[in-house]
Amino acid sequence: MPTFSATHTSEPRRIAFITFDGVKMLDITGPLQVFADANEILGFEAYTTTLASLYGGPVETDTGVALNTRRLAGVGLDDAGTLIACGGKDVHDACRDNRLVGAIRLAAQKCGRVAATCTGAFLLGAADLLDGRRSVTHWKDCDRLAEAYPQTQVDPDPIFIEDRGVWTSAGVTAGIDLALAMVEQDHSREVAMELARHLLVYVKRPGGQSQFSEALQQQTRTASGRFGALHLWMKDNLVADLRVEELAKRVGMSPRNFARIYADETGQTPARAVEMMRIEAARTALEDPELTVKQVSVQCGFGSDERMRRSFIRQLGVSPQAYRNSFALSE
Repeated sequence: MPTFSATHTSEPRRIAFITFDGVKMLDITGPLQVFADANEILGFEAYTTTLASLYGGPVETDTGVALNTRRLAGVGLDDAGTLIACGGKDVHDACRDNRLVGAIRLAAQKCGRVAATCTGAFLLGAADLLDGRRSVTHWKDCDRLAEAYPQTQVDPDPIFIEDRGVWTSAGVTAGIDLALAMVEQDHSREVAMELARHLLVYVKRPGGQSQFSEALQQQTRTASGRFGALHLWMKDNLVADLRVEELAKRVGMSPRNFARIYADETGQTPARAVEMMRIEAARTALEDPELTVKQVSVQCGFGSDERMRRSFIRQLGVSPQAYRNSFALSE
């Protein structure tokens, strides 16, 4: 495993995870593993991690496994430290615990970074730490977060957001992306990329990438599930002829009737659905430096790099090459 000559601070950065009974295990263990493996890759103790709760002692997770915790007030956070509020099925009960919310507010004043994984954003909102900032949580809970804490601007799309030192992340595995981004901020992109490979994460996704899969969005848009099988086939056959006429044949409908019903049920035309699926596949492929832009355009069904470029500009506002420059893995 390669080691890196990253900045070796005199003291490790302390990461404190806020827990409560019913906390989601993966909200803790995903980011926790990132920081633990970062120490191994860097070759020194860059991070120390602590599980904290209001009073300390055992906390039962949603898996039934109990975790031993320290009292939050005694963790000893400083300007180099990070406070991470975890989510879980009982987070809303935790938000009603004024003592816990007060302890979070006090701890946040002592550390340089505050974060939340998934629905842990509700704890930050209860502690007034999201006021005037953009935030995100699991897509199913974004409307509830916006309603509960109108002082924050909830953006339901990104997998994580950092706004002036306050970080929030989407669904549970997005906490891994958030932690990787913190390692990148503390050390370097190269360290974070190597760490992502070490953890067998397919790519280190940037925060601006959507927490939604286009194929999944198509399925959830269609309440009846009528086009679910079609969407899965489209995703696996992006180089096929995906014109309306051909898609209509697969579902046994006339092109005109298919286009009308599809738009009614999904809120977009078949052509746009195809384009967005191809863009999603191309974004992932462009992060592989071994593929040329032209190769990506062909394997994702665009047919030519110019056609792909026009789609990227139209839908994302950047060219494929600009996207690659920002997000490609190192050679």
